Amino acid sequence: MIRKHWLIGLALVLLTGCAVGPKYKRPAVSTPEAYRGLAPDAGQQTSASLADEKWWTVFQDQQLQELIRTALAQNYDVRIAATRILQGQAILGITRADQYPTIAAGASAANIRAQRTRVIPEFNTSANEVNLSLAWELDFWGKFRRATEAARANLLATEWAQRAVMSTLVSNVATAYFQLRELDLELEISKSTLGSRKESLNLVEIRARGGVTGMLDVRQSEQLVYTAAGSIPDLERRIEQQENFLSILLGNNPGPITRGKSLVETPILPTVPAGLPSSLLNKRPDIQAAEQQLIAANARIGVARAAYFPQITLTAVAGYQSPALTDLFTGPAGFWNLGGQLLQPIFTGGRIRSNVRLSEAQKQETILVYQSTLQQAFREVSDSLVAYRKNQEFRHQQELLVTAAQDATRLAGVRYSGGVSSYLEVLDSDTRYFDAQLVLAQAQLNERVALVQLYNALGGGWEQ
Repeated sequence: MIRKHWLIGLALVLLTGCAVGPKYKRPAVSTPEAYRGLAPDAGQQTSASLADEKWWTVFQDQQLQELIRTALAQNYDVRIAATRILQGQAILGITRADQYPTIAAGASAANIRAQRTRVIPEFNTSANEVNLSLAWELDFWGKFRRATEAARANLLATEWAQRAVMSTLVSNVATAYFQLRELDLELEISKSTLGSRKESLNLVEIRARGGVTGMLDVRQSEQLVYTAAGSIPDLERRIEQQENFLSILLGNNPGPITRGKSLVETPILPTVPAGLPSSLLNKRPDIQAAEQQLIAANARIGVARAAYFPQITLTAVAGYQSPALTDLFTGPAGFWNLGGQLLQPIFTGGRIRSNVRLSEAQKQETILVYQSTLQQAFREVSDSLVAYRKNQEFRHQQELLVTAAQDATRLAGVRYSGGVSSYLEVLDSDTRYFDAQLVLAQAQLNERVALVQLYNALGGGWEQ
């Protein structure tokens, strides 16, 4: 009874063995207590983060939401990333199969006839055989288990990489859409300005025909008209090109894009919760992908170290063999053999040692990549926070500037009509007002793009 338990225990040891190589441990990282770029009056930080929100709650424009859904379904980068996941699943299956025995079945039949010679008489013989063979390299040192661990980590890294592609795509589609709506706003401003300047030119021409003013005022008024008119074709070109760019993001051929809310109708949050910096490790898909690559590199050290130890292989063959096909499964036709092999490397010219050093150096590189990715993520969040806050402040000041420029243009027109000032003052005021409107449109765009970038930097957009 004791001998039986001992044999069972030995079999379990042979089957399970041990796994050489270091166990994975997340490397130490320097995590700031708070993000730089937060508003001074932000108060105490909480765990709530903008990244916790789904993208359809952040971007409250039904048309933009439809564009994002289309892009996630049709964009080629997302589809390429999905095929890489399928490749990773197949590689994992191939690698995991090394842990199990290989079983094969075979059959053979031969009919040999030799002609009579001076030495050998004529004879005729047959050989028929069917067999079942088994070969199993025991994973005593954990080589195959470590390889499977690495393949599984690579698969997870690929899945996180796809989520990073999705997050970036959501950000790119939203940014491109806001840029398109900003160009639409500039075109609207230019057409409205052109209309008012044409009316002004008509009034100046009437005054010139009546002798109230000279041709200089007419020419200066024409400059205003031509400036506004000249901006329209360029804006129309940029709008069509932006539509083409957005169509490609959607996985479509270049074509028109349906609009939703105007740029100014898109809601903007006064403050954005950034969450805790430590939560970024689990929020950002690129950080998760980098850590999975580190886990894979750590497991490959075990694969390399296992080469120091002997390979233990079990083989077995069983079947039937007979010269007569009719007697193959009857009589004393059965045969079997069972064997084992142990192969211990003795001299490899330093190949194994160098391979271990290579895998350890690759792990060190992956650690540095992981730490660098995390540090870059902290920077992106801080940059986006300060950009969002400062763009809001700039947009507010630009709104005041537009209001002042609009009133200055009105007063300059009144002064010119009353003969108090020259048309040069009207020209200068109108130009400043037109430029201020365009800058305000750009400021409104920058504010929304900063929100998109902050959402992406915090790790939002990939959860569906």
